[in-house]
Amino acid sequence: MTDIEEELGKAEMLLAHEDFEKARKKFSDIIKSNPGSARAHFGKAEASMGLQKVTAEEIMELYKKAWELEPDNVYYLTTLGSFCADIGRFNEAEQYYNKATEIDEENASLYFSEFAIAYFTKAPVIMEKFLDENTKRMIKKKALTYLLKALDMGPDEAKKLLES
Repeated sequence: MTDIEEELGKAEMLLAHEDFEKARKKFSDIIKSNPGSARAHFGKAEASMGLQKVTAEEIMELYKKAWELEPDNVYYLTTLGSFCADIGRFNEAEQYYNKATEIDEENASLYFSEFAIAYFTKAPVIMEKFLDENTKRMIKKKALTYLLKALDMGPDEAKKLLES
């Protein structure tokens, strides 16, 4: 095992034990000596999630950097999408999930459905101040559109199926 692999293993162990402060520091040290380590940037983002002092913007930049370093890593991409949904940045979340479907077409239905459920469950909470009937309908429509994409089905086909 290489030195970086060993150090990443130690940092990931700290993260697994929820020692977020030490894990974040360890990942930061790894990044200093290996700035091209996507795994270290991703790990630092994950460790940062457990620390209130770290801003959402900083966490998002770490996730983005990990994905930029490994652009075909769908896990990094969907984690970034999920994080964007968590903080109410739904347009960005949608873009990242759609990008995941382009990279990993075989599992596109998974990414479409994951976005649909994230949007359906999180948008009403984020948009609570503006949650009138039109907004509720808009949220449901977008979520349903993505669920239909997950099923590789259009609205007409879904309607026929439901009416049969």
